[in-house]
Amino acid sequence: MVKRLNLATRAFGAEPGVPGVAGLAAWIAEHRGTTADLITYLLDASLSAQIPAGIMTTCAGGVFYADRIRQSVSGIEGTRVTGELHPDTAAVIEDAARIVVLKKGSWSAMPAPHVLHLEDAFYGDTEESTEAICGMYRTLMRAMRDTGIAGHVLIGDTTEAAELALLSRQKVFFFAPETSREHLATLLEFQRQVTVRKEQLGVLFGLMDEYTVRKIFILDADAASVGTALTHFDPDQIVVAGYCEACGESYWRDLADSAWYVR
Repeated sequence: MVKRLNLATRAFGAEPGVPGVAGLAAWIAEHRGTTADLITYLLDASLSAQIPAGIMTTCAGGVFYADRIRQSVSGIEGTRVTGELHPDTAAVIEDAARIVVLKKGSWSAMPAPHVLHLEDAFYGDTEESTEAICGMYRTLMRAMRDTGIAGHVLIGDTTEAAELALLSRQKVFFFAPETSREHLATLLEFQRQVTVRKEQLGVLFGLMDEYTVRKIFILDADAASVGTALTHFDPDQIVVAGYCEACGESYWRDLADSAWYVR
């Protein structure tokens, strides 16, 4: 019997890129009377293409949100920690409120702490510095969730066990677009859901004797990778996921189309 499966879809954010003058001017004119800046524009752009494509779990933000984090915390000068870290949640609350208006139930993506490349020039102790930075993240994320954000995706270019230990929560998901077997193993020490590229499915299967995996997110999945995943997981454990740079609605529409699988 032929079955047509409609798998879940979700976004892990996007990196829209800085717009041209004309595009930004048009956006400003459309949003005249509201408080907004370039980061606001990028948040809108990262999310707006997902909505008409029908992505089930939308996510605004990306690594570009690092600038908002730096702006929202005193004690940081450039990339140096020069004093006690004190978060001011006003701007992130405003961002969260805007995201919720655009699409209720959306998540928010931001860079994982190590992506900020902060240099400690104050605490003098790596463990204390890491705890302070992660504490600052918890405060900012809590404020956004209290405003209606469903959860947070922390985008990393590696996996830091200390960050995972301090920040892993039900509503915090660590996502590394490029991962090795070692990185996947570290992630699975702290979370039972993990993202893999289609060519990494075999690596993940090899780790499943050591780690429990309850759900997988296949980045830019195709029919072949979904079929391979179905040899180890039930359909409700497989999610077709997306994260892109300078992409538009067509990327997200193609992603939604790839979530249909016939077997």
